[in-house]
Amino acid sequence: MGKYINPFTDWGFKRLFGQEFSKPLLISFLNDLLVDELHVKDLTFRDKELLPPTKDQRGIICDVYCETDTGDRFIVEMQNRWQPNFLDRSICYACRSILDQVDKGRAEREDAYKFLPVYTICFMNYMPHTDEVSKFRTDIVLADKDTKAQVSNKLRFIYLALPLFEKKAEECVTDFEKWIYVLKHMEALSRMPFTAQKEIFKQLEDYADSHRLTKKEWEAYENSLWVVRDNMACMAAAEREAREKGHAEGHAEGHAKGMKQGRAEGMKQGRAEGRAEGRAEEKKAIAKQFLAMGLTVEQVAQGSGLSIEEVKGLQ
Repeated sequence: MGKYINPFTDWGFKRLFGQEFSKPLLISFLNDLLVDELHVKDLTFRDKELLPPTKDQRGIICDVYCETDTGDRFIVEMQNRWQPNFLDRSICYACRSILDQVDKGRAEREDAYKFLPVYTICFMNYMPHTDEVSKFRTDIVLADKDTKAQVSNKLRFIYLALPLFEKKAEECVTDFEKWIYVLKHMEALSRMPFTAQKEIFKQLEDYADSHRLTKKEWEAYENSLWVVRDNMACMAAAEREAREKGHAEGHAEGHAKGMKQGRAEGMKQGRAEGRAEGRAEEKKAIAKQFLAMGLTVEQVAQGSGLSIEEVKGLQ
């Protein structure tokens, strides 16, 4: 086990961002995430945030009520688990938060459909699919298609794809970049960086120190780690299935190529290339998932079958 907990286990995520005692961490993170937009003065948790009502919502802190220094209020949902159709699910959860605010018994009243804005913040601690996001931070608002002007502040989605954040510690300039660097690398860190530059990181270090956990907390954290590993294994299996499909298609393509050329050599070469390409892509996909889990280069190499140099090339 590392010195610091993995913040992307359900238990670790809620310890750092979903508990009353660690509330200053979440306030600081939100203010650095939304810098120059608003400033959160206080926030309130509700009981249901700690145990979402349905199994597929685990990994979500929902209905965190925030109040800014100007008196404005909004709701934050923080999501922390990969699921199939991740973006579609995040939209559904946000819409559910809106519907929960609507007074259905007074639909005729003018104020029946007044509701607080809902900000959905998603940590994507895995390599996103090409049809999801293509950069580290994707910010989505309700805007006019032609003018690009925002027409409503009631829905906001911020997707943070951590594998696409590639800055080193010395390259982090903003406080938000420092937050992301620490969260991404926390489990592998031997000491907490930036503590001399920003006081909140000293508090983060205290709450994330695995050596300070009680026996009960340690057991809960360890169980949460196993869940993460199971999820990663499922993702790797899904990737492997996709690669095997690609391998089969490559095999078929090679066969067709050989038939078209009328040479047995073409079929043999095409099948061999398809098999080799499928195996290579499968190993890379598995290695990327292991790197996203925070495993060392040596562990990733051993588990994926790639060389240490090949794994380093994927970082």
